[in-house]
Amino acid sequence: METKTPKQIVSLLNEYIIGQDHAKKAVAVALYNRYRRMQLPSKMQAAITPKNMLMAGPTGVGKTEIARRLATIVKAPFVKVEATKFTEVGYVGRDVESMVRDLVNEAVRMEEKEQFDQVRLQATKEANKALVRLLVPGIKREKQKNMMEEWQQMMSAMTSGTQADANSNEEEVTDAIRNERLTVAEQLSKGLLENRDVTINVEQAPKVNPMGDMMGQMGIDMSSILNGLAPKKKIKRTLPVREAREILIQEESHKMVDYDSIYQKAIERTANNGIIFIDEIDKIAAGNKKTSGEVSREGVQRDILPIVEGSTVQTKYGPVETDHILFIAAGAFSESKPSDLIPELQGRFPIRVELNALTKNDFVKILKDPADSLLEQYVALMKADGVKLIFTQEAISRIAQIAYDVNQGTDNIGARRLSTILEKLLEDVLYEGPDMAMGEITITEAYVNEKLSDIITNKDLTKFIL
Repeated sequence: METKTPKQIVSLLNEYIIGQDHAKKAVAVALYNRYRRMQLPSKMQAAITPKNMLMAGPTGVGKTEIARRLATIVKAPFVKVEATKFTEVGYVGRDVESMVRDLVNEAVRMEEKEQFDQVRLQATKEANKALVRLLVPGIKREKQKNMMEEWQQMMSAMTSGTQADANSNEEEVTDAIRNERLTVAEQLSKGLLENRDVTINVEQAPKVNPMGDMMGQMGIDMSSILNGLAPKKKIKRTLPVREAREILIQEESHKMVDYDSIYQKAIERTANNGIIFIDEIDKIAAGNKKTSGEVSREGVQRDILPIVEGSTVQTKYGPVETDHILFIAAGAFSESKPSDLIPELQGRFPIRVELNALTKNDFVKILKDPADSLLEQYVALMKADGVKLIFTQEAISRIAQIAYDVNQGTDNIGARRLSTILEKLLEDVLYEGPDMAMGEITITEAYVNEKLSDIITNKDLTKFIL
């Protein structure tokens, strides 16, 4: 995990999230406390548990985005789960421990990527050597194999998990071929063959196995067991050199990294730095009348409790302790309140943060201020067609006002309303753009009123369209 002070974390969150200063400050402090804990003696570290957080606020105000951006900033494993997807033990449905297994999978992906980056230079060299052999193949020679040789080759492929290099044993390289390969290698290094087609053997995508997923829920990796018993299936694909190289780099990287080390580091990363975001926790609160007649939601709370308190979860990579995983729970709490959760679970979320509903001014800022803002995205999309899209300040203000008014008049879905309105507003522009080739389009306040006024005044249409 990268170390950043609370002020630095908040500053980075401000680039993407408008408002909600109290929530951003609280999560920044909770995250930095992890760094403080790691500086203490081991005995004290074990005694200090994460200060889990409960966010309450209407949908679309930034609860999920704060947690997701937080994990990205510090490069921590992160998963988002919905409390309503889990069922009490004994019922058919997702087991609450699966959230920890998902988190470990994400940590493994992150560790693998980091180690792949470290060996990429060497893997690229090996991939280029393979490309040279594929672009200038040797002379195939017929070789009669006896049954023992075939058996040995099959066993070698099974133990290594890869196909034997046919070029090394079943081809003859003449001086002419060797010279041609030297020429092709030089052209490759200069980037002159990037668009040339080459045929390579790639691993066939594994088929979805429902039984394998069920075993994974129990911490058993059936796919790894089966892959160890049989060689991986490969199919031929013809690709441009630039795409084939990336596939070969991945294959070479797999050979160079130590997966035992990756799995061990991933488990440590999960236990010390992992973040689990539990959304819609209000939907499993006892005060929510909609849950009556459904699978016991209080039972789900009691199943989540030991994970949050600290327990050991078996995964296919090894056991993971959840004592120091940071849990951030969130919900709208429109029909229930945090005190409706069971007391034991409430006590495990000592930090309470209330997020405010968004105002018109918030919508204006969301449209244009964050990095890769909504307006920037549409401008970039139209630029791909050679069209320059411009929004006047008056138009932006009007879009924000409409979003605020519609939220007040129908269900309040927060900032998500802006995407709905912009799609409707720019429907014709996005449709006509490819045929315009070049040009400039200015979105004015008058254009916004013309496109949306009828829908806004008709409440029935507003509910269905916006």
